[in-house]
Amino acid sequence: SKRILLIEDDKFLLKLYSDKLTREGYAVSMAITGEEGLGKIKQEKPDLVLLDIILPQKNGFDILREIKSDDAVKHIPVVILTNLGQETDIKTGMELGATDYLVKTEFSITKLPEIVNKHITVARGA
Repeated sequence: SKRILLIEDDKFLLKLYSDKLTREGYAVSMAITGEEGLGKIKQEKPDLVLLDIILPQKNGFDILREIKSDDAVKHIPVVILTNLGQETDIKTGMELGATDYLVKTEFSITKLPEIVNKHITVARGA
């Protein structure tokens, strides 16, 4: 099954997203800090990363920068899922190489599997 890494410091949301994706048949791995998330990306090489921006230790933009400058993992699609909905944040995220940018308040969790599936399919060139 496809492996998803959730990097999110809100434990309630982490569980919510994880449960939703697990029920849809994805293998879900989780990290609550930027450092932990980055380590798991390099170690596990998931099929897709769901990344929050505001994180302890290292923010999502820093993580994205590091992923995209690392040949071993730069192909992994990263979908930003955050409360930061400013134009500038969205622009930064996309310029750093995110495949999608979702604002939590404007996004329904029921759409999560569909979004994840879309980006995994695109990344595989299917």
